[in-house]
Amino acid sequence: MDLHGAERVESQNQPPKLVPHPPKFGTSFLRTCFNGLNTLSGVGIISIPYALSQGGWLGLLILFFVAILCCYTGFLLRRCMDIDPLIKTYPDIGKLAFGAKGRALVSTFMYLELYLIAVEFLILEGDNLNKLFPNTSFLIFGKKVGGKQCFVVLAALVIMPTTWLKNMGLLAYVSAGGVLATLVLIGSIFWVGEVDGVGFHQKGMLWEWSGLPTAISLYTFCYCGHAVFPTIYISMKDKSQFSKVLLVCFALATISYGSTAILGYLMFGQNVMSQVTLNLPTRPLSSKIAIYSTLINPITKYAIIVSPIATAIEDTTPFYDSRPISLFIRTILVISTMVVALTIPFFGYVMAFIGSFLSISVSILFPCLCYLKIYRVHKHFGSELILIMTILAMGFLVAVMGTYTSLREIVKNLQLT
Repeated sequence: MDLHGAERVESQNQPPKLVPHPPKFGTSFLRTCFNGLNTLSGVGIISIPYALSQGGWLGLLILFFVAILCCYTGFLLRRCMDIDPLIKTYPDIGKLAFGAKGRALVSTFMYLELYLIAVEFLILEGDNLNKLFPNTSFLIFGKKVGGKQCFVVLAALVIMPTTWLKNMGLLAYVSAGGVLATLVLIGSIFWVGEVDGVGFHQKGMLWEWSGLPTAISLYTFCYCGHAVFPTIYISMKDKSQFSKVLLVCFALATISYGSTAILGYLMFGQNVMSQVTLNLPTRPLSSKIAIYSTLINPITKYAIIVSPIATAIEDTTPFYDSRPISLFIRTILVISTMVVALTIPFFGYVMAFIGSFLSISVSILFPCLCYLKIYRVHKHFGSELILIMTILAMGFLVAVMGTYTSLREIVKNLQLT
């Protein structure tokens, strides 16, 4: 009897036994890389020069640090999922770590983050289309809608059919288009500066303390793919290669973010806007290509972002296998994000809020907390525990400061409208 009791106590002090995921039909390594890179290289790329202007040139070091940090927490999520093959989503990890309350908390933050990113996509479409076609208006149900508002509605209608796709393999083709659009965007911005006369003459600032919370929030937003990582991981044919997928995606995304930040900041300095495309002159062909590439990005990314939300809602209905019900739910999701985008059309400040309050929680704090609980790292003092506790302390501090700053600016702008 004592021997069995000792064995039981010993087993409780050990990390849970890993259950390997057997290879099965799913998405190939290359397609998974497209999905992952498309998730990471999102609309944040057009705000990265603005983020650099907020923190100064040394902010590039923070960008690289945030990239390493978020890649590491991605590894932590993967290890948490390897515990049990029944884990399919991020909320499942929260439940394994902290029970029903953990699932509820993770679900709330994760789905709210994804939802607001989808809202950002529509705001982006409205801003850039309005720059290309100013003074445009449409009649909708007998009411004249003009400016950015009409383009937000139009973008929602164009994007809607992409959300009806549920197969991640099919979405990989859409994701490939998003990756290509990102490359074209970077090339076009470089062309505007080098060939079309804008130049790279701005010196910028070395360091800016006051803008640091906003800069870090925006940098974190750029790497906020963690809510989608479990969906991408589950869709893989060979799940053992997921760590390589993360390394490839984070490395390529950081190169694209860093190069765009440097180009935009050298071109426009402290005058760079929350979307660098809004600084570009509209006449040169390269500027039009850059803006059109920006417009393609949300169309290719929207579906993969809202897919976890739609799936979660569908699973709660008794008709979760019904195609008409699925189409209805996904259509209502698009319409609701359109309404929010029309109500709060402040791209930069909404992005900073997502980054500070939601992305830091979903991409940094929650993976660390879940990993600590599941693997009982807190019971074994060592370098890993010190590292994770340091990450948690820094993440919490930045989240509080960034959330306060972004909410203050959003309220200020709402009062002015």
